[in-house]
Amino acid sequence: MRRAIRLEFRKMRRLRTLLITAILVLAVAGLSSFSLFAGSTQDSFNDPDAMPWAGLMVTYTLMAAMTSPILAAVLASRQTDIEHSGVGWTLASTAGYSPGMLCRAKLVALSAVLLPAVAVQSLLVIGMGLFAGIRVPLDPGPWVLYTGLLFLIDVAFLALHIWLAAIVENQLVSVGVGMLGAFLGVFTLLTSTAVARVIPWGYYAMISPLGQQGNNLVYLTPPFGWIAGFLLLVGIVFAVATRRLDRIER
Repeated sequence: MRRAIRLEFRKMRRLRTLLITAILVLAVAGLSSFSLFAGSTQDSFNDPDAMPWAGLMVTYTLMAAMTSPILAAVLASRQTDIEHSGVGWTLASTAGYSPGMLCRAKLVALSAVLLPAVAVQSLLVIGMGLFAGIRVPLDPGPWVLYTGLLFLIDVAFLALHIWLAAIVENQLVSVGVGMLGAFLGVFTLLTSTAVARVIPWGYYAMISPLGQQGNNLVYLTPPFGWIAGFLLLVGIVFAVATRRLDRIER
């Protein structure tokens, strides 16, 4: 397994995975921070009651829900399409790497790239808030919590897209599902929690530590039970699906 993971990191150099991830991270940070430079927004930077950091996080969660499904789909698709474009599955099997093992190695390798990317993304958004002039003290707790949960949800969708990219040779299918997920991720931010629970991409809304009471933003505790259940379900499905791939001859 370790050798398979190292092999996936070598493939990333050719696929320019780090460059693509960096571009999307910068795009999310930039789009999340765009409203900071509006005059009406800057008037609230010194008012604790206006909760400028919460307002910035609202924009960040919106941009993350819009872009994260696409990022997961693109990374998984590119990392898996290389096996379809040649005789990658066959060559790997002759070297002792089954299709299921390759999929699991791809998930580990891409998760290792995604972890610092999500962390840097959140730090960039916070840094842009400080640069724009927010002087209200920052409560790091909600930001750390959201960043950790965002990473876990991203990993879950990486797993699903790796499996989808492995069984469907046309990678437009996987990317198309990611684009649909981006729409649904944003949509569920505007709907009730009951709706978000039953839509997989709704968990980008479920992990948000913010809610609204009247016209005011409030910090909430995300429904950890539902989130844990979703992650466990995805883990089981991915494990079973990749085990079945091990028994398929390519």
